[in-house]
Amino acid sequence: MRQKSAPQRELWAQFDALQLGSGWDEEDIRKPQILLEDAYGDSHPGSVHLLGIMEQVKYGVFEKGGFPAQYHTTDICDGCAQGHDGMNYILASRETICDMIEIHGSVYPWDGVVLAASCDKSIPAQLKAAARLDIPAVFVPGGSMRNGPGMTTSLVAGDISLRQKREGAITPQEIRDYKLTGCPSAGACTFLGTASTMQCMAEALGMALPGSALIPATMRDILAWARRAGRSIMTLVERGICPSRIMTEHAFENAIIIHSAIGGSTNGVIHLTSIARELGIQLSPELFDQINHRVPHIGNINPSGQHLTEVFWFAGGIPMVQKELKDMLHLDVTTVTGKTLGENLEDLERDGYFQRYTGYLSNCGLRREQVIYPVGEDVEKGSIAVMRGNLAPEGAVIKYAACVRDMWKHKGRARVFDCEEDAYRAVVRKQVQKGDIIVIRYEGPRGSGMPEMLMTTEAIVCDEELNGNVALVTDGRFSGATRGPAIGHVSPEAASGGPLAFVRDGDIISYSVEDRSLDLVGIQGEEMPLQEVGKVLEERRKEGIVPRPRRKGILARYTRDAMSAMKGAGYDL
Repeated sequence: MRQKSAPQRELWAQFDALQLGSGWDEEDIRKPQILLEDAYGDSHPGSVHLLGIMEQVKYGVFEKGGFPAQYHTTDICDGCAQGHDGMNYILASRETICDMIEIHGSVYPWDGVVLAASCDKSIPAQLKAAARLDIPAVFVPGGSMRNGPGMTTSLVAGDISLRQKREGAITPQEIRDYKLTGCPSAGACTFLGTASTMQCMAEALGMALPGSALIPATMRDILAWARRAGRSIMTLVERGICPSRIMTEHAFENAIIIHSAIGGSTNGVIHLTSIARELGIQLSPELFDQINHRVPHIGNINPSGQHLTEVFWFAGGIPMVQKELKDMLHLDVTTVTGKTLGENLEDLERDGYFQRYTGYLSNCGLRREQVIYPVGEDVEKGSIAVMRGNLAPEGAVIKYAACVRDMWKHKGRARVFDCEEDAYRAVVRKQVQKGDIIVIRYEGPRGSGMPEMLMTTEAIVCDEELNGNVALVTDGRFSGATRGPAIGHVSPEAASGGPLAFVRDGDIISYSVEDRSLDLVGIQGEEMPLQEVGKVLEERRKEGIVPRPRRKGILARYTRDAMSAMKGAGYDL
């Protein structure tokens, strides 16, 4: 197997000297060189365990005659950024992590790369970098956190945090008990948030080994899959299989089908679109909507369903969903095994994979059919919808699978806020009324970096008076854990002069999931024809948008250059 860096070594003797000075020996520098790039760090539970996982990858690379070198570009956690300006940096971090991996992978001519991450922005960042580098690559998911008491998730924080701000609503003991049990182990939070969704998307794209997404992070299995990944990268290097051969248009269609079927995070729309752009593939909003119209929603997974991600993996995980939907999928796509998706499913069947872990379901008192519905027993088609209208000419997204049907269609008075913090305080102080539609604007990519609105959506659903009758519309994002009628990614965003910038308190907004519509239908409490509403918006446009604060550093770069959310919210290539 010829080493890719051999010509460069002949140009400059210091190349070899530097590696020998780093602890390599003369045999090592002649082997295929594999970059191991992970998000390891003490930053949060999704990253703290990745060093041990990558140790197993190293063994697999060694076994097959390669030499691995470890690099780390850690990530940060949305949960630590709630309620303050740190949240504005979260989506921008995706681009920064991607850029750093590109640097690591470009200065040195690696033969292949193995990537490992668990969470929201590091996974799409790594997949974007893999596409950009286009050298043989395998992604290793960091798995799922253990369940909290009573099969709860870390998102109990929403209720805890709301009651903390209301006098006499919670005791110090309740708060302490949550803090000690909310995150019981390493791994991604155990609901189908963006972290878990993107692990699933990596596997659905063919970039992660079959069955590797969402393995419980405390089980031996995650180490076994990591060792296999180390072996697999050497196969890909030998055969010259690069990400551009794996992440094809058909592979992205497969991923969107799986996203629809499991009820994935709305952030998946942003991330898949951005990854595809790195490969010159344009994913239109219409493609997501078309697929969600026809694919059965068969994953009964929190927050749009009942069960947690650990249980989903016991039930067969992504391969089981692919098996159920194989008539809808492109089974001939290439994957990181070097085989096709169809061949992978056949191999898993022969290996006994689909039966091996169901005993763990019995421990939970469950059957597979309760977690992954057989096709034909699903209760709805798809899980997200792309809306358009005079408030969202380029589109907006709602995860209707996590919304009660009574709120799939609604008309209400606009309560307008220019940042999430103000909206959250209004909910806490009971200044929002039943039936209102909260508008949070200037929170898109150009506005503030596109933070998520989890504090506010959780405050709404945890308030007995507002839950199930108040909607939220924003040009910002949502957490994958978001529940309720939450419409995000409104494009064009307010900071770019989108219509959302010109809505005022008391205007009337109407939306419909079935009609895929989002419109301003009334001004100051009076309904009127859309043509008349348009004239009012044009008059208001003359006043201009609210001036945006000056930013510095990476946030200045991101808010200046980021594309629309419906185009992936990355930089124009």
